[in-house]
Amino acid sequence: MKLLIFVTLFTIFSSGLASAAIVAGTYFDRIVAVIFENQDYSKAIKSTYLTSLYNSPEGVLLTNYDAVGHPSEPNYVAMIYGSTAGITDDGDYNITGQNLIDLLEARSITWKAYMENYTCGVCFTGDFCPAGTDLYARKHNPFISMEDINTNPTRCAKIVDSSQLDIDISNNQVPQYVMYVPNQQDDGHDTSLSTAMTWFQGWFDARKNNPNFNTNTLFFFVWDEAVTSKTNQVAAVLYGTPVKPPSNNQDSTAYTHYSFLAGVEKNWNLGNLGRNDATATPFTKYLVHP
Repeated sequence: MKLLIFVTLFTIFSSGLASAAIVAGTYFDRIVAVIFENQDYSKAIKSTYLTSLYNSPEGVLLTNYDAVGHPSEPNYVAMIYGSTAGITDDGDYNITGQNLIDLLEARSITWKAYMENYTCGVCFTGDFCPAGTDLYARKHNPFISMEDINTNPTRCAKIVDSSQLDIDISNNQVPQYVMYVPNQQDDGHDTSLSTAMTWFQGWFDARKNNPNFNTNTLFFFVWDEAVTSKTNQVAAVLYGTPVKPPSNNQDSTAYTHYSFLAGVEKNWNLGNLGRNDATATPFTKYLVHP
């Protein structure tokens, strides 16, 4: 009898811990962002697989979404810092000042950055990995450019190789804020849109129906920058149970990469960083908590 009571109490206590670990959001309880590389809006939106996602009952295409700079790195930095920090190239920078991770951790919201081929160790600040390849590229990892992350081993440990994602899904430990960055082949940087979308379909279809990954999760798929578009317009798609799209599955509101940051801030009432995120329009128009 005492053993039964102990087991019951332990089960209740454990369940309480599990539920307490989730900080409920206004629109979603988890966001998963996947970033692709260097493609014009007009070409990306014609991808058969991407079209199937944004035309679904849980999808919406953001038809007026612009990147904020060239080349890649300023766009990635903007997504978590609220500005480009004056960066105009793909160099190595140590950026000071508050960033999104500070806001998330202040609210006990869990996070990880899953980087494909990030196998060179915790707090690795080199340009490429593995040795002799350029599969992982630092310029596509904004977290490692934040000084209060790259000097903090505990925070650095949350920048992980992408293989950790399936382990976290299996253990029901996927954090609430996820940025997934494919390597430079899978993201289309060194290959093509077709190659990127073939990889994407295999990757997402294998995971999108797993409740440990998709429950109350907003998926955000976006390109870092355009190639020839004068306005730097890129394809951006919201997908998942929080999305309640209009009949045409399109949102024509003007958004930028700062809108991604503003959307995360609004969802969890984080405040803002006092940069471009403070005035950006969050992409919450067609979001409703499941």
